Amino acid sequence: MTHRERRSKRIAAMSAATIALLAAACNQSTGPDNAATPTIAGSQSISADRSHNRLAPRIGHVFVIVLENENFTTTFGPGSPATFLNDALVKGGAFLTQYYGTGHFSLDNYISMISGQAPDGATQQDCGIYSNFVQTGTAPFGQAIGNGCIYPERVRTIANQLTDAGLTWRSYNEDMGNVPTREAAACGHVPIGTVDNTNTALPNDSYADRHNPFVYFHAIIDHRICRQNVVPLTGLTRDLRATSMTPNFVFITPNTCHDGHDSPCASGEPGGLVSADQFLRTWATRILASPAFRKDGFLLIVTDESGFTGPDANTACCNEQSGPNVPLAGQFGPGGGLVGAVALSPFIAPGTVSNTPYNHYSMLRSVEDYFGLGHLGFAAQPDLVTFGADVFTRPSGNPGRDRPHF
Repeated sequence: MTHRERRSKRIAAMSAATIALLAAACNQSTGPDNAATPTIAGSQSISADRSHNRLAPRIGHVFVIVLENENFTTTFGPGSPATFLNDALVKGGAFLTQYYGTGHFSLDNYISMISGQAPDGATQQDCGIYSNFVQTGTAPFGQAIGNGCIYPERVRTIANQLTDAGLTWRSYNEDMGNVPTREAAACGHVPIGTVDNTNTALPNDSYADRHNPFVYFHAIIDHRICRQNVVPLTGLTRDLRATSMTPNFVFITPNTCHDGHDSPCASGEPGGLVSADQFLRTWATRILASPAFRKDGFLLIVTDESGFTGPDANTACCNEQSGPNVPLAGQFGPGGGLVGAVALSPFIAPGTVSNTPYNHYSMLRSVEDYFGLGHLGFAAQPDLVTFGADVFTRPSGNPGRDRPHF
């Protein structure tokens, strides 16, 4: 048997094992009887009550994994190299076919995910210089008027909300601190006012500040909680061992190879969706097996923004506003483009497909609602839709009944 044949058999076995894991972790059951037309050929679709007035199930642990820079059709269309994502994860949860990024380039999307702040001229360019945001005023929905990168203390994030509510959070960042002279191993970022050299990947350190939004807020980096909670990815294995050790909100940033941004990578790996898919094989599987996920978990796998070409590259949804600092949130159009997302939970029937439009502000508002928090920035728009009964197609859940096996 050739090396290629052995590798193909291993991949097939891993996918089969993970599908079994999903069935156990999510306690697979029959979904609603009436089926809707799937958006992607070959996907099973379970129709859902489209009312968003129903409360979501009692979610106690949220996990977010952010991938990078791919169009919807590249990630989820025929021939996608992300075979694990499409074969196991899409089929094991809810496929959100109308999920959109909020800007271009990367950083402004990450900022919107945790604070609801819209882009400014510096964050649209990924903050090549790690500079302070100079605020000159405040616009509706708490939008800071000004320009720069690191928001002043008064601009809050979901991390601050959770801390104030007595809940827990942690940002796990792959490779952070691998080269200590480049960035620290906790609350890692370059010195304020300097050129951000983490924008260049090294063979043994592909951490990038611009993909870690928590280091762009003085309300986090000026406090001890940053060193405690903005940490390397390696700590997640330990924290998944028991529900009591797992934070309520887990934000996972792969390195710039494993999130699909780089291709090829400084490490010699292929990068792109091939390496992103391998990252999901490892980490999504570990999350699905964790006691916290099986109890009351919600895992969202999302891409920050679309690529820059194609008909959906710069599109938006959900009445997205550009904010007070730039004419177009997506630089070349109203938004960050159609990217799609995948959600998994004991409260989601496998094979669910939702065609409801969502974006990063929708995600932030949804998470805030799960934990009984107020709404930050553009997550406070009154007409913004959150993940509803179209996603949570099994609200009773029966979470944790079966222990998954590998």
